[in-house]
Amino acid sequence: MKKISLKAISQQLVAVLVLQTIAFAGFAQEKYHAKDKVTLTVSGTSTMHDWTMKSSKGEANAVFTVNGTSVTGCTFLSFVTPSESLKSEKSSMDKNAYKALKTSSAPTLSFNLTSATVAADGTVKAQGKLSLAGTTLATELVGVAKVNADKSITVKGSKKISMKEYSIDPPSFMMGAVKTGNDVTVAFEITFTK
Repeated sequence: MKKISLKAISQQLVAVLVLQTIAFAGFAQEKYHAKDKVTLTVSGTSTMHDWTMKSSKGEANAVFTVNGTSVTGCTFLSFVTPSESLKSEKSSMDKNAYKALKTSSAPTLSFNLTSATVAADGTVKAQGKLSLAGTTLATELVGVAKVNADKSITVKGSKKISMKEYSIDPPSFMMGAVKTGNDVTVAFEITFTK
């Protein structure tokens, strides 16, 4: 029977630990942040014309797992945007939108992740809580995460939302002559850095 020395066992153990460290180094979870690199575009329809409101204000935090040039996991994600940072081309529309969004009592729009899956192509399916106009509902946001050349991560996606689900009365204008549709699309683009 061949004897195995303590030195040989120690060397093999060290080799295994080094290989595991190298293997897991490429899959490290890291914290990312975005301040004023959060772009939201809310678009909808009305009886007169389509409309759009945009914001480039906000803050987001995330924990991503990155393997080389691919995002492979997301364990934390939150973003918040001041509701009144959303602007259209018409201040009268903004005023009516802020009233509908109840910005005096609910000054922010926010999302907080509860769980996520990331596909091989970078598609992130994020389950979480979306808060609009003081109402918080469970929802799924779907976006695509891309690692940029500078190692920042950009996540882009969109979500169709029913205003009535969030207890929002669709705004009307010109004493009710122009009414907005119930459904809006919220498009987002967030660029995270370490």
